[in-house]
Amino acid sequence: MPSSLHLQRINPTNSASALPSHQKQPLPIWLCPISPDTHPPENVHHLHTHAVRSNQCCSAAVQTIHAPLDTVWSVVRRFDQPQAYKHFLKSCHVIHGNGGVGTLREVRVVSGLPAGCSTERLEILDDERHVMSFSMVGGDHRLHNYRSVTTLHNATPFRDGETVVVESYVVDVPEENTKEETCAFVDTIVRCNLQSLAQIAENLPNKYQME
Repeated sequence: MPSSLHLQRINPTNSASALPSHQKQPLPIWLCPISPDTHPPENVHHLHTHAVRSNQCCSAAVQTIHAPLDTVWSVVRRFDQPQAYKHFLKSCHVIHGNGGVGTLREVRVVSGLPAGCSTERLEILDDERHVMSFSMVGGDHRLHNYRSVTTLHNATPFRDGETVVVESYVVDVPEENTKEETCAFVDTIVRCNLQSLAQIAENLPNKYQME
């Protein structure tokens, strides 16, 4: 059975764009782009609620993977090896920290994308709840103030062997782009990453059985 993926997008709309530049911007709107039928556990649902300003967009992707949760998590949690399933990245080097919260990595992007490199900080790594979050804090790219949260949970509480991955993000919209264009670009990357993750994780059990 092939893995399934769904995109869920929310773009905040308020009157901020109509305000003169000298006026104070309104407070961000707290939004959760996760559909209720996704059913993430209550103890991680709030992590997908982002503070979204008028110049930002927020979206999420949900991927069902036919592999045990621990298998999928073993790939996702490696902050030092995102290129293992994120094929838009060609290299990663840890430049500060030892893999815990606050660790900084520098990733290099494959040619053909409007970016060269990104400096990223690990914000959350929770092995018990299966939560990982990182933010982009520097580099040569257009995804300013990008922050993502990825959570994993069993597809059903009574059946092992199937994992649901939920990845949500918030990011600034570049001045020359619309919110729809920005989300479409980032959604494409997230979707490809999760589909690659599914392919790798679903093949790992077979690999172990062959060894």
